[in-house]
Amino acid sequence: MEKIPVQKIARVLYILVLVALVCNVIALYFVPMIVAVGGIGLPDGMRIYSDNRLILDGESHMILTYILGSAKGWSIGWWRVFNSYQIVLTCFLLFSGCCTALILRQARRVLKTILRGEPFAPENSVSLRRAAWACFLIAGAALARVVFSVWYYRSPQPLATYNALFVPMFAMGGLLCLVMSALFRQAAELKAENDLTI
Repeated sequence: MEKIPVQKIARVLYILVLVALVCNVIALYFVPMIVAVGGIGLPDGMRIYSDNRLILDGESHMILTYILGSAKGWSIGWWRVFNSYQIVLTCFLLFSGCCTALILRQARRVLKTILRGEPFAPENSVSLRRAAWACFLIAGAALARVVFSVWYYRSPQPLATYNALFVPMFAMGGLLCLVMSALFRQAAELKAENDLTI
């Protein structure tokens, strides 16, 4: 059977979503190390490299530094050596990363049904509803982080950051997924009625 253009596009999207999911899961491992290095510096319990680099054979190896530093951070407990802002940022990024992985997983499920030639399968409605709730969770976590940042810095400046933009962006994404979920559910019901009529 020849694939229709939508299935060809879905195949490409499926591969891209899979790559994004794998990269997302790998990035979750490095979150504490990236937070530690990002502007604030390494906490005392993680200062194991000179100039934040691992020197091997006279060359600097930043990738290896991140791998070993992340392993050290997870083993000693990054939450013990971080200040309160670093803890909130790390928890936010880990939580958002897990929700993003859930959204990407649900996107893969929807794309699988399209590849099978069943775009109006009832499970697409469920997948989109799960993705919507993950979007709402990210929006809520972003709102909590903005409120914490305003309190921590005692300034309205965090309201003008990318994090404040996450709140409406993911809230709208969640609403869009809910609308799409309702449309897919209705389409699945109409398809089932038509199949029974024939």
